[in-house]
Amino acid sequence: MISTTMVRNRYNARMRRRIFLASAAAAGAPAAAANAPVRFGIDLFSIRSQNWTPFQYLDYCAKWNTKVVHFSEIRFLGGLDPAHLKAVRAHAEKLRIALEIGMRSICPSSKAFDAAQGTAEEQIARMIDAAVTVGSPIVRAFLGTMADRTGPIPIEGHIENAAKALRGARAKARDANVRIAIENHAGDMQGRELKTLVEEAGKDFVGVCLDSGNPLWTIEDPLLTLEILAPFVLTSHVRDTAVWREKEGVAVKWVRMGEGNIGIGRYAERFQELCPGKPFSLEVIVTAPRTYAWKDEKFWDAYRKTPAWEFARFLALADGGEPHRGPAPARKEEAAAREREDLEVSIDYCHKALKI
Repeated sequence: MISTTMVRNRYNARMRRRIFLASAAAAGAPAAAANAPVRFGIDLFSIRSQNWTPFQYLDYCAKWNTKVVHFSEIRFLGGLDPAHLKAVRAHAEKLRIALEIGMRSICPSSKAFDAAQGTAEEQIARMIDAAVTVGSPIVRAFLGTMADRTGPIPIEGHIENAAKALRGARAKARDANVRIAIENHAGDMQGRELKTLVEEAGKDFVGVCLDSGNPLWTIEDPLLTLEILAPFVLTSHVRDTAVWREKEGVAVKWVRMGEGNIGIGRYAERFQELCPGKPFSLEVIVTAPRTYAWKDEKFWDAYRKTPAWEFARFLALADGGEPHRGPAPARKEEAAAREREDLEVSIDYCHKALKI
């Protein structure tokens, strides 16, 4: 009988060989990626199950030649006490690592918004103060999730509510010289929609945290998302994705860097061209496939305004893919080790194949 450990070891051996070949031949990696004008970073959501202190997170990231560590949620920081934040900042400075911090939903009408933490304006203001203390130039935030694309309030209504909340924090953000980086998050907004939010809120203090995996959750080609949002990008989350056709529609599966078929090498090249100097931060999340049953008329309730030519680009990616095979999802007790493994394989790919 073949054990789960044997399967995983064989899979890891194949992946190490793939990374070696990619490094040797630069397979799928553009020549222009050498001497990348971006800063390599890690979003700590990649290793969210470690239960480490912020100092342990920083020490771990320092081993991988990390220039930016992205604390995407307050829990990774260990709290917002000013004395604690100053200690985190001092440790990061000792390691010569730049810090970015973040929060969750800032849209009061989103199902993801936590009203128990105060109004949206109060939560944003609290994070701006924390950003000043810890030395972060941005506060990452998001509107919501794909659940906000359907329901009594259309996505346009949520965008309006999020923009209003952001405008309420404009004076404080500008005085503090801190910008709010809104992520295209968990299938909430397509590129055009996030562009609208930034422009309505005020592009003088609001920009984008560009995620390369989430566009596939909105039936969008991530390269298109990049091209739309590049002028507003302040920071990033980067992961690879496998996408392929199924009988019901299209399957989308987040994978380790180098395992997908969305053209992550070309994406990295364009990111460097369009967003020079910005962090290229890995947010590695490996998931089971998610099926988008676009042949069902009801599916389109969430995407009535999607242009056909944009959807065609998404389908073209699926046409170039095939079902992704990988290890079974990790058991709860294995999650922390699997996250480190997934991230470290992805770091190797970025350093060797993409030269980032």
